[in-house]
Amino acid sequence: MATATVTSKCQITIPAEVRKDLNLKPGDRVEVQVSRADAPGRIVKNGSVRRLQGIFGKFDRVVTIEEMNETIEKGWAGLLEPEDEPESN
Repeated sequence: MATATVTSKCQITIPAEVRKDLNLKPGDRVEVQVSRADAPGRIVKNGSVRRLQGIFGKFDRVVTIEEMNETIEKGWAGLLEPEDEPESN
């Protein structure tokens, strides 16, 4: 586990091993999350959703927002048939 010291200005330097693991570059934004005082926090690299473009290849069809909302509503209501549910890996 990497550690960092808080300076008198309440700043920290992210340790090199963490920067390497998260592939952090100057200008990247990070989110720091703490759930409780006695629980460990975590640092998450934030990035643009545009970086995900193309990672799944081409799709057979485009799904509309309305279709997405309808499927979500059915899922929450328990109305999806087993063959309608996405496969889990």
